[in-house]
Amino acid sequence: MRICSLLPAATEILFALGLGDDVAGVTHECDFPAEVAGRAVLVRPRIDPRAPAGEIDRQVRACVERGESVYAIDGERLRALAPDLIVTQELCQVCAASPDDLAAVLGRMEKQPRVVMLAPSRLADVWHDIRMIGEATGRAAVAEDVASRLEDRVRAVETRMRQLPRPRVLCLEWLDPPFSAGHWVPEMVEVAGGIPLLANLGEPSVALDWKAIIESRPEAIVLMPCGYNLERTLAEYAQAKLPEGWWELPAVRGRRVSAVDANSYFSRSGPRLAAGVEILARILHPDVAIDPIPPGAVAPAERAR
Repeated sequence: MRICSLLPAATEILFALGLGDDVAGVTHECDFPAEVAGRAVLVRPRIDPRAPAGEIDRQVRACVERGESVYAIDGERLRALAPDLIVTQELCQVCAASPDDLAAVLGRMEKQPRVVMLAPSRLADVWHDIRMIGEATGRAAVAEDVASRLEDRVRAVETRMRQLPRPRVLCLEWLDPPFSAGHWVPEMVEVAGGIPLLANLGEPSVALDWKAIIESRPEAIVLMPCGYNLERTLAEYAQAKLPEGWWELPAVRGRRVSAVDANSYFSRSGPRLAAGVEILARILHPDVAIDPIPPGAVAPAERAR
């Protein structure tokens, strides 16, 4: 089977199911596992991902206002690969090429591939997507094993954290302007023993104003800008324009502001979300969390006023 993945999370799922050798095309962001290197790149950004956060936000808004996806599909290369299966998503214009862009390419393909659309909004949806890809690729038993193991890891964290005090937790998916972290992240916070603030479980991230953030009085803050690794998250926080009231927040006064590798463990709806839950548990309840977490996944976020 020749497979093209138009979403980094889908690429991670395919490799987790042992289908790496079948993956012929990926996106420019597909960087995990390392074996993905060398695949044909089918999706590239219409914005500059290296720009400062405020400029990225401006460029994204401009794309949306024009009715464009933030990403463009290389239709010629996709047609040349003639895939049997394409895995993509219909969740977010900012996450992947739009279904409309893909439909335009498919309309010019002589051989019509099967298309699997992912649309997760909660952790259960992610595990369902793993099983769905397994069914589509003849790897149902492997997918069941992978998904069940991930469910067990998350359930084990939830059980250990259930009776502990629950701090009020603010997860920020962007800093300029501030956005809450939505979809599966509020659920991850609850499982890890916290109370998510300014976000609704299963709902998209939303723009916030700093007044609402200050008034929410979080006891812990987790910085997870979408698509950023730990190093870039720390750099973004170091130069972010923060409101005066920020320094009086309980989380800031208590030195409970953490930065994480969002790109690996929170932004993508793939297998590594289970590790993201374990990372959050370590942040919120370090004396109780027992699961090992990957190096470079989290660090204290501190800066001068």
